[in-house]
Amino acid sequence: MDDTDALLDATTALIPPLLTAIDVLSHAGRHMHPPNIPQLMTEVEPYRAPLMQGLEQFVATDWPEHLQGFVGTSVKSAELAMQSFNEFLSAQNQSNPTMAAYRAMGYNTKATEAIYPVSNMLPPVSRFFLLPEQRDDETLNARIAAADPARENVGVMHAGNTSDERGGFSMYVPEYYADESVPLVVALHGGSGHGRSFLWTWLRTARSRNAIVISPTSKEGTWSLMGPDIDSANLNAMVAYAQEHWNIDPQRILLTGMSDGGTFSYVSGLQSDSPFTHLAPSSASFHPMLVEVADAQRLQGLPIYLMHGALDWMFPVDVARSARDALQVAGAAVEYREIADLSHTYPVEENPRIIDWLMG
Repeated sequence: MDDTDALLDATTALIPPLLTAIDVLSHAGRHMHPPNIPQLMTEVEPYRAPLMQGLEQFVATDWPEHLQGFVGTSVKSAELAMQSFNEFLSAQNQSNPTMAAYRAMGYNTKATEAIYPVSNMLPPVSRFFLLPEQRDDETLNARIAAADPARENVGVMHAGNTSDERGGFSMYVPEYYADESVPLVVALHGGSGHGRSFLWTWLRTARSRNAIVISPTSKEGTWSLMGPDIDSANLNAMVAYAQEHWNIDPQRILLTGMSDGGTFSYVSGLQSDSPFTHLAPSSASFHPMLVEVADAQRLQGLPIYLMHGALDWMFPVDVARSARDALQVAGAAVEYREIADLSHTYPVEENPRIIDWLMG
């Protein structure tokens, strides 16, 4: 009994502060705006010490052999979260503090990915990977608990999409998926980003709302915004792959993306042969030529959920207003969301609204 108590104490010492740290760092990443970085540092700094103390107690505990997988996964996630804290809190000492702060958030995404397998072991971690408003949904939690995460074609999967590969994709299928018709979300990362990381902007929503998410990686450093389009055929093939292996609702196939990914959702999604039924660009650039060269029939009634931050320092919000006006004149059905506290980051809180809109 004493050994069991020690293991429980160690787990309690690490897992709650780790999940809190991931959430706190994610909040900082969502609200990243260059003038706000010093204040964000002040806000996140108190959460570093509890994580460090919990990690020290966790690794000092004598764990039995059959729990070594849990231990290794938890320690890896905690160490990545600590690295995110350390990089973020020292960003002001770097030559480019803004870029250093953005890079620090990449370690938090890796910490999130690392701890996800524990959701199959500990109910609190499982609930963490649900939308906050659905964490107490008894029916959903029971369905997740009854699911076999080792089944083929469910959970987090990667196809040619390690961090040093391009042109592949990562995807998530809810572990409880039961061949019912579900929406498909194809989510495009920003410039110099990677689909393996961007998947985590959508996983909570997909897991909570029973949607399938594919997060591709551009073939080159960013999407084909200049020169020949080498990415659209790849995206279309991914949609076809999903339709072959899962029951995809043909009326609800969404292409969304952040920054360059948002811009490419216009470039690819406005093509006459696009398989996407809905578009949701975020923080994207826009040029009127995108509408001028688009298939006029394709634009008629096309549902577009357009998101942009009033604080965006890369693509000023006037760009989004121009896009809204041009798309509406061309006949698209535009849902415009101008977000007062959003800079040039992805607004994850919009995802449930996007799903509501997609399903409406």
